[in-house]
Amino acid sequence: MLPPCNYDDRGDQVLQIPLSDRWQIYHRLQELMIPASCPPDGSLHVQVNSLLAAILVRSTVMQFLASRQELVDWLERCWN
Repeated sequence: MLPPCNYDDRGDQVLQIPLSDRWQIYHRLQELMIPASCPPDGSLHVQVNSLLAAILVRSTVMQFLASRQELVDWLERCWN
């Protein structure tokens, strides 16, 4: 399940990611060249400027936060 998402004043998505996963997700988004930041409040701010960026953010967050069964179910839906 994906975390709740809000928007900040600049229109960035603000994700509430567990601290243990936040930096890994942040670094992966940086590798994908998706602008992101981790302010001191513990949130993850992500700029989603295209459909491709939205898909990559969702996929990255799922990789770290979804249960094994959720990932298996998602993969099976993709194959059908």
